[in-house]
Amino acid sequence: MQGVRRFHPLSDGGVRLELSPTTSSPLAIDVEESTETRIQRLISESPVVIFSRPACCMCHVMKRLLSTIGVHPTVIELDDHEIPALPSSSSSADGDSSAGAPAVFIGGSRVGGLENLVALHLTGHLRAKLVEAGALEGGGTV
Repeated sequence: MQGVRRFHPLSDGGVRLELSPTTSSPLAIDVEESTETRIQRLISESPVVIFSRPACCMCHVMKRLLSTIGVHPTVIELDDHEIPALPSSSSSADGDSSAGAPAVFIGGSRVGGLENLVALHLTGHLRAKLVEAGALEGGGTV
C-alpha cells in the first residue's frame, strides 16, 4: 500500500480514498511502514473502514446500508497484492467466506464482508456496534 492520495466525495455522502506515495492527509501513510502496519493504522484511525477492490458492487451496498443508518465510512481501495495483508478474524469461522475484500471494520474489529454486515443489521446489533465505536450517536431507530 502506498498512502492516501485523494479523497473522492461520493453521491451517498461517503468518501473514497485513493492510495499513492505522497499526501498531507490526516490519514497519510509513511512509505517506510509495512503494508500490514499501514492497514492496522488506518483501521485504528476511523470508526468504520471498508477495504474494497476497485468498482466493487458489494462495497457499494455496504456504503448504502451504512449511509441509511447515518454513518459514512472511510473506503480504501486495495490492489490485489495488498488484500492478503488485511487482518483476519476468528469470526471467519462463522460462515463468512469473505477472507479478502470487501471487508468492513467497525471500532477496530473486523466484521467481515457484506453477509456479516447485513446479518448484524437484520439482528439489530449493527446500530449498537456503531454507537460503541463512536461512528453514531446513541438513540433513535432505523
